[in-house]
Amino acid sequence: MSTELPISRFPIPDIATLPEDLRTRIETLQSKMGFVPNVFLGHAHRPNQLRAFLAMHDDLMESDEGLSRAEREMIVVATSALNQCLYCTVSHGALLRIRSKQPRLSEQVGANYRDAEISPRQKTMLDYAVKLAQTPWLVGDNDIETLRAAGFSEDEIWDIGAITALFAMSNRLASHTAMRPNHEFYGLAR
Repeated sequence: MSTELPISRFPIPDIATLPEDLRTRIETLQSKMGFVPNVFLGHAHRPNQLRAFLAMHDDLMESDEGLSRAEREMIVVATSALNQCLYCTVSHGALLRIRSKQPRLSEQVGANYRDAEISPRQKTMLDYAVKLAQTPWLVGDNDIETLRAAGFSEDEIWDIGAITALFAMSNRLASHTAMRPNHEFYGLAR
C-alpha cells in the first residue's frame, strides 16, 4: 500500500498530451533537475493558466535587474510561510538556499525573517512584503516611502509588491489543489 499523497486534488494530464511549448519546457526542466516540480504538473490541468502563470513568474523571478534572485526568493519564502503554503515554502526555500549560497537562510526566513541573517535593507523589504501579504488594506504611501528611504528603486518596489501578489495567488492555488512539494526539494543545497 502506497502512502504517497497525490500531487493535486485535480486530474494531472499526461505530459505527452500538453501543448508543445509546455511539454518542451517540462521535459527540458526534467532533464536539468532530474524531476518535474509538482507545480508544473498541478497547473497543467489548465494549460493556458499554466502558461500565464509561468510568464509572470519568469518575468519576476528570473530577472537580473534590481533585486537579486536570492532577495526575490526571500520574499516568496517569508510570505508563503505566513500563508502556510507548504509547497511554496519548501520549493522556494530550496531555491533560496541555492541562490543565496547560505544553507540556513531559508529556514530562518521561513520561521522568522526578523531574526534571520539578512541586512537591514532586506528586513525592510520583507517587512513590506509581509504587510502587503497579510494586511494589504493597511498599505499606504508611508510604506513606499520607507522602501525608498532604504534605497529601493521604483522598479524594485514594484517587483517587491508584484512578487508578493503573485505568490499570494500561488499560495492559494497550492492550498486549493492540495499541491505537495516534491521530495527532492527537501534535500537541495543542504
